[in-house]
Amino acid sequence: MPAVLYSYLIPALFVWLWSTGFIGAKFGLPYAEPFTLLLLRMLLTLALLTGLAWWLKVRWPDWRGAGHVAVTGLLVHGCYLGGVYYAIQGAMPSGVVSLIVGLQPVVTGVAAVAILGEGIGARQWCGLLLGLAGVSLVILEKMVLVTDAVAAFPLWTLLWALLALFGISLGTVYQKRHGTHVELVPGTIIQYAAASVFFAVGAFGWESRAVEWHPQLQLSMAWLVLGVSIGAILLLMWLIRRGAANQVASLFYLVPPVTALQAYWAFDERLGLLAMFGGVLSITGVALVVAPKSTA
Repeated sequence: MPAVLYSYLIPALFVWLWSTGFIGAKFGLPYAEPFTLLLLRMLLTLALLTGLAWWLKVRWPDWRGAGHVAVTGLLVHGCYLGGVYYAIQGAMPSGVVSLIVGLQPVVTGVAAVAILGEGIGARQWCGLLLGLAGVSLVILEKMVLVTDAVAAFPLWTLLWALLALFGISLGTVYQKRHGTHVELVPGTIIQYAAASVFFAVGAFGWESRAVEWHPQLQLSMAWLVLGVSIGAILLLMWLIRRGAANQVASLFYLVPPVTALQAYWAFDERLGLLAMFGGVLSITGVALVVAPKSTA
């Protein structure tokens, strides 16, 4: 496959898979509490990945490397997924949650400069600002169109959404600094194992752990495990390994408009001209950030 085509298809597939996570969460949460649902998701994913690791005969990291990967797991999966699921369970619309988390490239870009010393050129800063402007326009329209829903969800859900935002942002930078030397499959297994402990503490600490195995939950769980926890996460770790943290983070600007399109199909949530224009701005911003530098 040509390198240019490869470099664009993989990020596009990642964005689409990642966006489906918000939709899958909304389908599954009526039948299980957030940490309980996430614990089941992690355990099922671990069972599949452990079998894959045995078949591939992967090389496991040392204790130091495993510790770094575990921290990434707590941030990227524990804080991020826990925050997203509790925000949605608290009645925050899934589209609004994705928009708040869509600010992740800004947080990651600043953290990458401060922690990793990554250089961000004028074109990339322009792309980040365009992406932020695009997300802001989508947020503006969402606030206008779903005023009653926004007013209905409790303010504490914002704290969970912010936890998700900072978890995925710091986790991306931490993974880039400490976890790129670990193979993808064993690294992902360690991340999920650490997140499972986090979710187990939450589920047994303050949830009833009741689960209604409705067919909708079963289908949602199957997709969240195979499509998101395995497919999207392996792609994310691969992208982080091959690209700068701020470049990978810029892809998250595409998640809100893609999620909005999926929500329109799944829940009949309407898109207006303002949101469409914001989506175009976000895509343009991502293109500016991830486009290869000229060698001329």
